[in-house]
Amino acid sequence: MSQVSRLAVETALKDFTDPYLGRDLVSAKAVKAIEVEDDGRVKLEVVLGYPARGYAEELKQALAELIQAVPGVREVQVSVTSRIETHAVQRGVKPLPGVKNIIAVASGKGGVGKSTTAVNLALALAAEGARVGVLDADIYGPSQPRMLGIQGRPESRDGKSMEPMVGHGVQAMSIGFLIDEETPMIWRGPMVTQALEQLLKDTNWRDLDYLVIDLPPGTGDVQLTLAQKIPVTGAVIVTTPQDIALLDARKGLKMFEKVNVPVLGIVENMSLHICSNCGHQEPIFGEGGGAKMAEDYGVELLGQLPLDIRIREEADSGRPTVVAEPDSAISRIYREIARKVAAKIATQAKDYSSKFPNIVIQNT
Repeated sequence: MSQVSRLAVETALKDFTDPYLGRDLVSAKAVKAIEVEDDGRVKLEVVLGYPARGYAEELKQALAELIQAVPGVREVQVSVTSRIETHAVQRGVKPLPGVKNIIAVASGKGGVGKSTTAVNLALALAAEGARVGVLDADIYGPSQPRMLGIQGRPESRDGKSMEPMVGHGVQAMSIGFLIDEETPMIWRGPMVTQALEQLLKDTNWRDLDYLVIDLPPGTGDVQLTLAQKIPVTGAVIVTTPQDIALLDARKGLKMFEKVNVPVLGIVENMSLHICSNCGHQEPIFGEGGGAKMAEDYGVELLGQLPLDIRIREEADSGRPTVVAEPDSAISRIYREIARKVAAKIATQAKDYSSKFPNIVIQNT
């Protein structure tokens, strides 16, 4: 008869550090059940707080090997699933109905590939198994309708709110759905911020785990409105290694710090140029800038993306890289970034306001 103890299995599991959570699954409270039977069979149930479809099999195998090494274990069954919770936002701001977590994707300046990163991040989160939406907050230069390959106008069932458009399984809303592509938005700041709030709050988001907000570049009205009035779970800063881009990216990071929005990490875009003819790699915008910025501010460098013509071509065609080439090296980088971002959110405090009962006073 086997003498395997639950404690021995738990101790073995503590030797494994999850690469995304940065700690073992026992202390991360991801181990939900350990069943040890008399004949040496062990069943393990792991529930991650982040979507991990592309990582689940690798994790199962790693955990099974650890448990198999425990004396007396004859057979191991591991199940890995994900359960995404609502996490805390800025104080005084209520979570949005139908949306568990909001991720702001920002940059200090234009031209660093922020919108392309935002759409590929959203699609990567969806590919990992999450329910995802994209809000195009760039009122002056909306680009998400084209990048997601969506045409047409949003439907309104009650004359007050709008149904999100859908592209590649991702819900989306943009001012670009409401105007012609070539019509300029000649609006002052207050009108822009009001439009952003309406796009966000008057859209019937359907049970989203993550809403990715593609912010316009800079640190102006829209960014401040988002930081002060919209429940943001965390922000991702996009930059290039170029000194001027990094200078502006630092301003964006500091803005989020000042309004108490956690910065989840930095994505360095256009890190290397890879020659399409010979494969030669050259850091034409400099190198090491994203890593240095991450080190200076104590945040994570989530990933480095190459300057590759396919990223631009695929986004312009309405089929971004994660959809157009799901098995490519670039898509794997986006999915790795998505898992890191979601895992960072999973380690933050949870929001329990929706679980509190409503107190109703009635005259009897």
